[in-house]
Amino acid sequence: MKYRFSWLIPGVVLLTSLGMAGCDVEQTEEGSLPNVEVEGGNMPEYDVDAPDVDVGTKEKTITVPDVDVDLPDDEPEVGEPAAPRAPAPAQQN
Repeated sequence: MKYRFSWLIPGVVLLTSLGMAGCDVEQTEEGSLPNVEVEGGNMPEYDVDAPDVDVGTKEKTITVPDVDVDLPDDEPEVGEPAAPRAPAPAQQN
């Protein structure tokens, strides 16, 4: 099975590598995280009234139409090329 977008992953890898090779990055200063003290907190509370849902099943009989298909005998077999047909005459109004 062929995937439609099989070119997408190699394309992204190529663009990313070209983008990284196109610039020069140097770290000029060390980074640090701020000192933070965390004290106990309180989570919010919510009162939610959800509706009651009653799900059930019913047995039902459905009448479907009976379809009969009559195929003409002059149709080619599966895999056999069809004979060319003359185009239909054009209708003039």
